[in-house]
Amino acid sequence: MANDTTLNVNGKKLRVDVDSQTPLLYVLRDHLNLTGTKYGCGEARCGACTVLVDGQPMRSCVTPVSRVSGKQITTIEGVGTDKLTPLQEAFLKADALQCGYCTSGMIMSATALLNKNPKPSREEIVKHMDANVCRCGTYLRIVNAIELAAGMQKEVAE
Repeated sequence: MANDTTLNVNGKKLRVDVDSQTPLLYVLRDHLNLTGTKYGCGEARCGACTVLVDGQPMRSCVTPVSRVSGKQITTIEGVGTDKLTPLQEAFLKADALQCGYCTSGMIMSATALLNKNPKPSREEIVKHMDANVCRCGTYLRIVNAIELAAGMQKEVAE
């Protein structure tokens, strides 16, 4: 049974008519045409579907839309809308993407980390990003990109 639900996605209030148990991932992709968030495993294990909900990383493939109604949802489309963020620039500079499929989930998870801790240690980065899978194996470049972004953010803040 469909329900009229209002979501706050990337700063916009959007109405969708879906069953309250529909995973957020499908609402984003199929109803709102926000296809940057990817389907990977469907079991919240790979991180390709990561979005931010009230600033916290959340796996959208297993999150019912009813759980996020009234909360601030940020997808990859809502990050760096005017220009690339330091993190996005760092991913490019560090060549941290290969096929690109995991990139939006990696960016979202790393954004949450850097918002919480602008100067994480390498160990903190590895621990935080451990739940995100890159099938191409660019983990070292991803960690390097996050470290680079932390340095870039420091430069901006000073």
